[in-house]
Amino acid sequence: MVANKPQIVIVGAGMAGLTAAHKLYTCAAFRNQFDLCVVEGGTRIGGRINTSEFGGDRIEMGATWIHGIGGSPLHKIALDIDSLESEQPWECMDGFLEDPTTIAEGGYELNPTMVENISNVFKKLMDFAQGKLSQEEEEWYKLGATAKSRARVSGETANISLGSFLKSGLEAYWDHVGDSEEVKGYGKWSKKMIDEAVFESEYQLFPGEEITIAKGYMSIINSLAAVLPPSAVQLNHKVSRIEWVQKQEDEGNGKPVRMHFGDGSVMFADHVIITMSLGVLKDGIRPKGASLFHPPLPSNKAGAISRLGYGTVNKLFLQVNSGQECENDSKMKFPFLQMAFHRPDSDLKDNHIPWWMRRTASLSPIYKNSSVLLGWFAGDEALALETLDDDEILNGVSTTASSFLNLQSNLNSQKRSEVQFSKVLKTKWGNDPLFLGSYSYVAVGSSGDDVDKLAEPLPEISGSNDSRLPQLQILFAGEATHRTHYSTTHGAYYSGLREANRLLQHYKMVGN
Repeated sequence: MVANKPQIVIVGAGMAGLTAAHKLYTCAAFRNQFDLCVVEGGTRIGGRINTSEFGGDRIEMGATWIHGIGGSPLHKIALDIDSLESEQPWECMDGFLEDPTTIAEGGYELNPTMVENISNVFKKLMDFAQGKLSQEEEEWYKLGATAKSRARVSGETANISLGSFLKSGLEAYWDHVGDSEEVKGYGKWSKKMIDEAVFESEYQLFPGEEITIAKGYMSIINSLAAVLPPSAVQLNHKVSRIEWVQKQEDEGNGKPVRMHFGDGSVMFADHVIITMSLGVLKDGIRPKGASLFHPPLPSNKAGAISRLGYGTVNKLFLQVNSGQECENDSKMKFPFLQMAFHRPDSDLKDNHIPWWMRRTASLSPIYKNSSVLLGWFAGDEALALETLDDDEILNGVSTTASSFLNLQSNLNSQKRSEVQFSKVLKTKWGNDPLFLGSYSYVAVGSSGDDVDKLAEPLPEISGSNDSRLPQLQILFAGEATHRTHYSTTHGAYYSGLREANRLLQHYKMVGN
């Protein structure tokens, strides 16, 4: 009988879930002895990976880059399935984003040397924060150490946020150079104000490091899913409650885990691999919300979920009007525009620029001469973007871009000369109930130990547990569960392999 076979259910058909399913299903012994099912709450597979098209170009609504191709399993898969070359244009295809034009608010194009100097300060501080800066670079190492000392909170360096460290580093740099004079040709901008604005834009940028996938990130997702029979993946199957056995009791139907779905259906399982986002897990343990787990998660695991950070990043795509001309009647070619804004509380700021644009570091074609522009939004601005209608977005971005490129209406002419857009597409990761955000991070007050605690299976393996309890009832995967590669697709990939191998080893099968 099928009921006699161990039943494994994977919740979520994103990178982690499909990697786990792929690993399990490609083990021949596993296919003969187990039943496997992947349940997905949405209408598609891929999770926070979603390749799409806009304005005739291929775009990524979610994950974009392969970070670090050396030894990357995702790079190897992309090579194996021939996904790194395509005749169709795609996002970030030509390295165009490596050479920005930096303009300060008011339309003042900055000398590249000014930008390079403060960008170098930012990069060296980031290297120090990540442990990549050698003590042989004595001057920079001293700057990083000074910044760390200044940013200490009550003498506990573990409580320093990256933002506080960088701010302290910039202040230490200013103390060292001691220059805040106004610079000619830049209006009311002083050297110190320019440094601060460029430094802030560096912090907001999402750099196009390493490579993108010409045929789209979904090509990797599809290759992982291709080995599974169609019936193995069930879409529109959102989990609403997971009941597991914490104490020795009736297991119901011979299976220790009972899963309830939004449509009222129920599924029983021996093992469930949870790949839900950290945002959904946070929502599932809210004191006043409907608990996702019954009984509730152990306090140490719930605490780890609460302490870890989870943020939102959204992309905004816009299509420039075809054939749009500037006042000199030449066809507009939009640059890779890096924007340096005045402080929000400054009397010098342009009040026509909406607040949600002020922490958007860049606006640029997705590759050279593309008519599709891309802007990144994070934090409160990203969430605000999700609430705006298309007309408000189009007007706000047009006003901002026109201000920086000095394309405001000509007072001596009836002709307006503003950047005009024909359509817009935005992502909405923050309010999507299947994700409730975009990426995990180790927040102030949390640590890598919390990541490890989140990754531990239930019931907990300790001497205090009843040894008669069914083991490995609930396993956890997803980018938030990988201590060294959280927030990345390869972290999600590795976590899926980890949990698949955990089950294979549990049943004395080979896992690697």
